[in-house]
Amino acid sequence: MRRPSHTRWLLLLLMGVSVLGACGAPAAPADGAPAAEGETVLTVSGAFALFPLLTVWAEAYGEVDPSVRFDVQAGGAGKGMTDVLSGAADIAMLSREARAEELEQGAVLVPVTVDSVLATANAANPHLADLLARGISSESGAAIWLTGESTTWGQLLGNDAGDAINVYTRSDASGAAEQWARFLGGEAQEELLGTAVNGDPGLAEAIRQDPLGIGYNNVGFAYDPATGAPIAGLAVVPIDVNGDGTVSDDENFYASRDAFTAAVAEGLYPYPPARILYLVTDGAPSPAITAFYRWVLTEGQQYVGPAGYVPLKDEQIQAALAALGE
Repeated sequence: MRRPSHTRWLLLLLMGVSVLGACGAPAAPADGAPAAEGETVLTVSGAFALFPLLTVWAEAYGEVDPSVRFDVQAGGAGKGMTDVLSGAADIAMLSREARAEELEQGAVLVPVTVDSVLATANAANPHLADLLARGISSESGAAIWLTGESTTWGQLLGNDAGDAINVYTRSDASGAAEQWARFLGGEAQEELLGTAVNGDPGLAEAIRQDPLGIGYNNVGFAYDPATGAPIAGLAVVPIDVNGDGTVSDDENFYASRDAFTAAVAEGLYPYPPARILYLVTDGAPSPAITAFYRWVLTEGQQYVGPAGYVPLKDEQIQAALAALGE
């Protein structure tokens, strides 16, 4: 599978382009082409967090079952749930837990992988060395995004720097934003302060363009998928897990995507902002979707690590397979 450059990937997402995959199947219009005789088209909508991996799965599964074609579009977790519950999509990509009202409306979740939200800053930030040494704790992050108590880099870092902190958040209904709010001690995306930007790629680009900017991104938009290093222009900010005001050696695992995901798998990164990602249907999944789910939870797990995600634990996989039935 030929991977697009990360710059092109971001541009595709920013333009709202859908990615269709299935064993070289021809691209269909974004509003959906009718299925050919004997072909099943599964429309997938939702979280940017799961979008890169879902497109890998779609292409790989197309080689297993060429009769299935996917139309995958990223638009945020909230949009995915709205689309699937209204019948506009067959599957939603969800990067948060389902709400009670969504479950009452018939949402059925299947866990598929683990992803994380990370704090990101501009790589040219004049205070970057101090920021990387101190990291972000839930308390210091809350002073930026929840209460607004820290408005300058000096207030955040404990020095006399007067440069303003330019805070960014998500404008679309986002599982990443909810997870970040929960890590900071809040409950909902609406509690987060900052300039609101649409989408994960849009937020990453806003920070890349602002030397005094700080925000948060999913792993796939913080690290370059080709090199595994942080995306050019972005710096990944460590979490000060024990809250002692410094990032110790055992808390410093952000140099590469592989080092970070290994730390998540070992439980060294907190939940939240790490979290399980789900695929969702309105009611019980159809036979075609069930077959895809079973493949994702078995053969499809081989693509999880190389794509920058963390595999589910075996007991989680077995429980999900059991819930799907025979």
